[in-house]
Amino acid sequence: MDKDDFARGALAAERTLYAVAKTMLINESDCEDAVADALLAAWQRLGSLREEKYFKTWLVRILINECKKRLRRRGAEVGLDNAEGLPAPEREDYSDLYRAVAALPPKIRAAVLLFYIEGFSEAETAAILKIPRGTVKSRLAAGRKFLKERLE
Repeated sequence: MDKDDFARGALAAERTLYAVAKTMLINESDCEDAVADALLAAWQRLGSLREEKYFKTWLVRILINECKKRLRRRGAEVGLDNAEGLPAPEREDYSDLYRAVAALPPKIRAAVLLFYIEGFSEAETAAILKIPRGTVKSRLAAGRKFLKERLE
């Protein structure tokens, strides 16, 4: 992968990266810094990317690690996998669906965000979150049930 391919891939993943960072960090400036640091780290570790077709998944995993590092520095051990007390992200669009998604428990919200909103497959979502594929399926099912109840 050359510099131009990296730039194209990073630009294509920009919205996803920011959404994942926002889910974990909440604070806008922290999200921007984490995405920038993750892109720098990815560029520096480009040799560790095994297959170019998994670039976006690889990049999101680097971002999650960067977000966790920032959270540890804050002294809070929260994130996509263990963010029980994390408030839902705020956004200017207050539609019923967005509020329902924002109200999902953080572990379920992460899976829903990656699978339904960002379009990752179950296998990719499992790899990004470092959980078994069956756990992704159960979190998605729980998310659908929660959203159905909330929106009825």
